[in-house]
Amino acid sequence: MSLLKPTVALNKVTDIHLPLLRRLGTDAILLDVDNTLASPTSKIPYDGVKEWLAEIQAGGVQIVICSNNYKKRIRPFADSLGLDCVAMSMKPFPFGFNRAKRKLREKPQSVVVVGDQVYTDVLGANLAGMKSILLEPQSEEHGFSIMVRRKMEKGIRRKLLEQKQHEKHS
Repeated sequence: MSLLKPTVALNKVTDIHLPLLRRLGTDAILLDVDNTLASPTSKIPYDGVKEWLAEIQAGGVQIVICSNNYKKRIRPFADSLGLDCVAMSMKPFPFGFNRAKRKLREKPQSVVVVGDQVYTDVLGANLAGMKSILLEPQSEEHGFSIMVRRKMEKGIRRKLLEQKQHEKHS
């Protein structure tokens, strides 16, 4: 499970705060879009995302969007938030993560990948030598491939929840 285990698991992107990022040694974040910053296909970010981005950037953390989606979806969304992006990043393969890392001029160990999928975001971050923050999906999706991945993730997410509960009671 180690390649599929995130560094941290949280509910939503706005639950990530600067003290956590400092503890992780983070200088940069690679952000997924769908179910992380916005509903799939939406051009509007979830409530609080713009304010969260401003807070994180004010803390000196660089941010690049890194998505498997097409440029025609990701570029306008990134532009609306004032962010650079890497579209068609082919997660979980490290190619897109490495392109984003080069844009940021950061070492892998100072980069955190944030997203809602174990088999793309977390696996890809681990393969690229980066840390990861796994989020709960914020919207429902109905595509066949995402439904298969969500079903495959259930056991991993259950183990993470059990670990969190055990840590609370220890």
